[in-house]
Amino acid sequence: MTRRAGSIEGFGREGDLRFSLNEIPVPMVYATHRIIRDCNDAFAELFGYARPDLIDRSFAVLYPKIADFIHTGKMWLEHLPGGRSYYDERIMMSVTGQRFWCQVTGKSFQHDDPFAHALYCFQRLNRPTTSPQLSLTERQRQILTLVSQGKTNARIADELDLSVRTVESHRARLMKITGCTNSAQLTSWFAHAPGPDGAG
Repeated sequence: MTRRAGSIEGFGREGDLRFSLNEIPVPMVYATHRIIRDCNDAFAELFGYARPDLIDRSFAVLYPKIADFIHTGKMWLEHLPGGRSYYDERIMMSVTGQRFWCQVTGKSFQHDDPFAHALYCFQRLNRPTTSPQLSLTERQRQILTLVSQGKTNARIADELDLSVRTVESHRARLMKITGCTNSAQLTSWFAHAPGPDGAG
């Protein structure tokens, strides 16, 4: 891939289409190894930056905590094999420190190194970034912890010596009380939820 003044060259055979990221009406980024190499104005505006201020900077600057950046990287490295797409939902941060939810869809173009060449599309979600402190049982906290580790209901049931049906019931209850609709949202909620003492 080559980059020229806000343009990217399509992957594949010679003569593939070249296009400007700014011609795409949604926030888009081209990155190598999680470093922003090009982005459109829509992406820069989403985070409150001028486009030149983001070029050649790590995505880490857009996360509330470095731990969030590291966790997301591990998850994407596992689920973004070359040539395929993957998406998640996570909390990100603008230049002013404002936090907001984003749905991020990415596509990798190098099979043996998913982060080497990738395109990402960002969409802001209308969802509150803070949750009221919930009174969770110790069992619910155990299950949340294991869900955040990507473990299946069957694996959680085995580790906690419960039936799969019991784990499914707890998981459904957790989604209801947190307002989440899938495991990715539940994991993100858990990562940003206050602890039992109210600490973040």
